[in-house]
Amino acid sequence: MLTERRGEHLPPWLNAVRQDDLPSLHSLAAGIDRDRDAVIAGLTPPRNSVVAEGHIDLIKICKR
Repeated sequence: MLTERRGEHLPPWLNAVRQDDLPSLHSLAAGIDRDRDAVIAGLTPPRNSVVAEGHIDLIKICKR
């Protein structure tokens, strides 16, 4: 879900976490639920800026 940037997989994952017997993950799921829309939006960006960031880093290095 994180590496493939699939925010639509978050709700089923949260449901599976709630059904498991892992209290620490239950608190994580509760925290994610408080701002679910923002988390899903963060997992599903319309585009990615990795290439631009790489060029910016290169320019900064050359400048130094």
